[in-house]
Amino acid sequence: MAKPSDGKYEKETRLIHGEFHSPHWDYSNHIVPPISASAAYRLESAARGAEGFLDFANPEFNRHKRAPIYIYDRLDEPTRGMLEDNLAVAEDGECAVCFATGMAAIAAAFGVLAKSGDRVVAHRTLYGCTYSLLANWLPRFGIKVDLVDLRDPAVLEQALGLDVMVVYFETPANPTLELVDIAAMREVIDRVNATRGSKRKIFMVVDNTFATPYCQRPLGLGADLVAHSLTKNIGGFGTDMGGVVVGPQLLEPDLLLFRKDFGAPLSPRSAWPALVYGLPTLALRSRRQIETAYAVARFLESEPSVARVSYPGLPSHPQHALARRQMLDAEGEFAPGILIYFVLRGSPEEAQEEGRRVMDHLADNALAVTLAVSLGQVRTLIEHPASMTHAAIPPAAQVAAGLDPGGIRLSVGLEAPADIIADLRLALER
Repeated sequence: MAKPSDGKYEKETRLIHGEFHSPHWDYSNHIVPPISASAAYRLESAARGAEGFLDFANPEFNRHKRAPIYIYDRLDEPTRGMLEDNLAVAEDGECAVCFATGMAAIAAAFGVLAKSGDRVVAHRTLYGCTYSLLANWLPRFGIKVDLVDLRDPAVLEQALGLDVMVVYFETPANPTLELVDIAAMREVIDRVNATRGSKRKIFMVVDNTFATPYCQRPLGLGADLVAHSLTKNIGGFGTDMGGVVVGPQLLEPDLLLFRKDFGAPLSPRSAWPALVYGLPTLALRSRRQIETAYAVARFLESEPSVARVSYPGLPSHPQHALARRQMLDAEGEFAPGILIYFVLRGSPEEAQEEGRRVMDHLADNALAVTLAVSLGQVRTLIEHPASMTHAAIPPAAQVAAGLDPGGIRLSVGLEAPADIIADLRLALER
């Protein structure tokens, strides 16, 4: 059967059907792609086994054109391979490599791009575990890290010494929803790369978890690699952990080798839900959740007890103009995401105590808002970053990163907007 023309279909359709035909598995008679469940694969001959090992992570072998010889799950397997092809389509990348978690994917990106003596420049505001990776673990491998405010391109230009090999940031940032101008970062990096040799080029890595490929596609804006926690919006239902790195095929062999040697492949049982349920419903879920996020953000902005609301869709967001340029769906419509960050009135201590009381009330009394970490699920989740998701960051470093001690992160789900607002209103009143 001939493969349909890629340019003929919109992104939303491609999220459902992906590449239509996969070299990883002949499933032309399956409406739903099958799941594999074998750690090892039978080999017809010793020569075939040797050929499979020779092809694995070989730059001269294109696993997207011809199915690899499957040997062992940690190397490659078909269900994960199909998900990788579809994630590459979603992010407009040449290839994707999936990992057991989002943090494994981020660690792999640093692992293949930097070595002892190199330096990483990262935005000051990061997810707590990413901060811990950069602050506690990369230095053990001789990789130095600078945390700077990348909202200003001039700051990046000053930070790019000869030892810098990676520029890393989240946009929107977790949890404050600060934005980094990807195109502006690209201009700065290109100017510096023009003065360097081909083997000392700086790579830009963007964590696109908050935005998802529905709201933003960083590769088209100038990023070299994109990372995601598949556990969040792409998975969508909070049932399985996973991560992915999407980027140029040039880096695929190293990413595959890193995954094999560090033992962090995404299991087929975890790949299958994202392939069958997550990606195909991403556009549908995102549209509804963004619409609800607007309503909830406007409500919070009108509440007397709320001092500040950060949501890229609100004109009050200090980088609203950048959000309207950068956070767009495939049709060019503004798509500011489903995360809200807000701070209650009072001193930092008062705001933190009031926030704790609000969340405790929700935990005991609310149906539409759930006290839990994670994000991007069909359920609305609320949490306190300073003591939960970002607890690995010392208090002084939290303040330097722009985190408010009383800041609250809200991930909007698929509940009725009126119910989410009613639960929040009652908690804030109490």
